[in-house]
Amino acid sequence: MGDRSNHKITICVSCRHKNGREDAQCRPGLALIARLRNALALAGDAIGEDFEISGTVCMAGCDRPCTVAFFGSHKATYLFGDIDPDENIEDLVAFARQYASLADGWCSSTTRPPGLSGKTLARVPAALLVTEAGAPVQ
Repeated sequence: MGDRSNHKITICVSCRHKNGREDAQCRPGLALIARLRNALALAGDAIGEDFEISGTVCMAGCDRPCTVAFFGSHKATYLFGDIDPDENIEDLVAFARQYASLADGWCSSTTRPPGLSGKTLARVPAALLVTEAGAPVQ
């Protein structure tokens, strides 16, 4: 399948949430992928068409599962943790709208959806290539 989107959301499918019993664990990543795809498709605008959603094996957010990354060309990348597939879908859709509207992807924690407060694990600036003369290259 070709690249049909400008933005990507990657969700860890290895993250494990305790399921109430010490011996029982669940992996919410696959359920989160399905729910987020559905929520973006039902969002009532073209936002779902602008995002490709996929899973990956591990994003090293094991202490704060489930982890979700947002990234796009020439934009800052965000990694969120402690995402609950039952409680944070609307926040992820709201952030997708916000992220798509930002030219460089940069936003402060105070402007992100309230349900993502305290869940940001990392914000990585967009990579800039630097020539020998020191001028950034896009």
